[in-house]
Amino acid sequence: MAPRLKEKFEGDVRSSLQERFGIKNVNAIPRLTKIVVNMGVHGAVENKSKVDSAARDMGIITGQRPTIRLSRKAISGFKLRENMPIGCAVTLRRERMWEFADRLLTVALPRIRDFRGVKTKLDGRGNYTLGLSEQSIFPEIEFDKIDFQQGMDITFVTTAPNDEQGYALLHELGMPFSDQHDDKN
Repeated sequence: MAPRLKEKFEGDVRSSLQERFGIKNVNAIPRLTKIVVNMGVHGAVENKSKVDSAARDMGIITGQRPTIRLSRKAISGFKLRENMPIGCAVTLRRERMWEFADRLLTVALPRIRDFRGVKTKLDGRGNYTLGLSEQSIFPEIEFDKIDFQQGMDITFVTTAPNDEQGYALLHELGMPFSDQHDDKN
């Protein structure tokens, strides 16, 4: 059985975008290619176990084992040496990507206190990055087992050639944008 959000894309969203932008080639219709979840761990230099704890939480949230990210260069002011673990990341594709996006949009984001939507700024190439301040909004994480609050960045990578088509794709998929999108971005 295909993920619910993928069925929505293939059923309604694809034809809506094709009609709205006058796209003749079905392969040129904007689609979601991957979701990258990145977590830079504050205090990883002093306490190496924080990276392991963050990786465990990210693995529970995404359903995929994260890769540990290492520092590229030494910065003495931060007591950082080259190749020290400082974060973790996961790249989700295909079925896991659709499942994660569905859970994020329908379950996790509405759990944020005083949630009024997400910012509408895309990166200029049709991709969108969303920052979350804590991992506890995901229901998979047991609140009692959280060692420390940790934020994360979630990037939606699309095939859209510009921000207008990227915004339309994400809006049709159910991204809760806060205000009206201006096409000047």
